[in-house]
Amino acid sequence: MTEFLWPRGADAEDTAALEAWLDARGWEIDPTIFMAGVGGPAVQVRRIGETWQDGDDGLLILPGESVTFDAWRMSVVRTTGRGMLCRSA
Repeated sequence: MTEFLWPRGADAEDTAALEAWLDARGWEIDPTIFMAGVGGPAVQVRRIGETWQDGDDGLLILPGESVTFDAWRMSVVRTTGRGMLCRSA
């Protein structure tokens, strides 16, 4: 399993690093989704080569979340005051 931390206040260098990490695993940033917030940008990722339609769900990565990949599934793990939460795509 590998992990990538999407930092709060991510900049262009962080985005390039995430894109390279995702590409090596067969995933990409969904260019149709952009969200900015107080903590920085959020990104949605999806498998490369999948047929995507407007409104299809990808995996949303919020600022400060870590993304893990287990050779098939991408998961987001974020720390909360009550422990760890996990969701997958």
